[in-house]
Amino acid sequence: MNALKFHPDDKRLYSEIREQVGAYFKQNKISPHANEKMILKTLTLIGGFFIPYFAILFVPMTTMTMWLLTVVMGLSVAGIGMSIMHDACHGSYSSNQWVNRLLGYTLNMIGGNRFNWMIQHNVKHHTFTNIYGVDEDLSNGNVIRLSPYSEYKSFHRFQHIYTWLLYMLGTLSWVTIKDFKQFKHLYNEKTHIKNRGFNMELLILIFSKVLYYIYIVVIPLLILDIAGWQLLIGFLTIHFVAGFTLSVTFQLAHVVENTEHETADPNPTLESWAIHQIKTTSNFARKSAFLNWYLGGLNFQIEHHLFPNVCHIHYRKISDIVKATVQKHGLPYNEYDTMVSAIRSHYTTLKRFSSRELAPVEA
Repeated sequence: MNALKFHPDDKRLYSEIREQVGAYFKQNKISPHANEKMILKTLTLIGGFFIPYFAILFVPMTTMTMWLLTVVMGLSVAGIGMSIMHDACHGSYSSNQWVNRLLGYTLNMIGGNRFNWMIQHNVKHHTFTNIYGVDEDLSNGNVIRLSPYSEYKSFHRFQHIYTWLLYMLGTLSWVTIKDFKQFKHLYNEKTHIKNRGFNMELLILIFSKVLYYIYIVVIPLLILDIAGWQLLIGFLTIHFVAGFTLSVTFQLAHVVENTEHETADPNPTLESWAIHQIKTTSNFARKSAFLNWYLGGLNFQIEHHLFPNVCHIHYRKISDIVKATVQKHGLPYNEYDTMVSAIRSHYTTLKRFSSRELAPVEA
């Protein structure tokens, strides 16, 4: 990974985009951080998780109603992750880093770990997008082949069928074993945890996991007059809904037909960072008001990768600027008109990568 480099030249494109986007904020006299609409969204999504939670605990209702409320909680978990935590961990929610840090811990609140996620996502994924061997979003124990450079297994020929079921396990993995495995890996790797307070982060990891299981499992078991298996169904529903929503949304940004892939072996020197981000990233459903609200700007991945320090609430406005400038320089602005067409493209890509005949391009 240390030998992997980007060409230092061709900064003209990125400079031009930054200048024009900066002019947009200056001319309109608005901050690139959260506004009142974002604050309202934050309250709505957190309320969408905790209002059903307390209703289940204290309001008499049928078990079917309880189950439906766990679906709402699952959708809210995904929304919190995509909108609140994501912006906060990128430092784009607020100009006050204390606010960003506090809201970043909403990930711990829903069972994940802020520290692990920031290393895996901010450092590895955003720097080395779609580069197999470095971008951990492409790694899953080789159960799903998300890159033409990953090792082919015989069972991959069915991945376009079984992958959709595995996506439901995304957040369940967070709250059980994945965070501990990632933390151990970071400790062994050492490169990303120097001067970051390893012992404190480990304590936060353990403490937040314990608190999560107390409020999501122990308290309901003590208060509710339901069987343990019914509580288990509710718990799994929350995570199946959240995991599927998050996993599919993230995959539509990079593992679709029109995005490029690279490999870190044998450590090539790649084109400029900005051009690499544009070619390996894709948007979808830019005109959908609902998806723009709910997905936290993850359907504007090109803008997000170029401007991770800008709150997603502004992506729709600046996307026209970015698109025009990218196309002016003769580069593709990858996008799908709808989420359905992006999902179809992801399915096609999974099926393509399921073939033994797919040979990696020589680096």
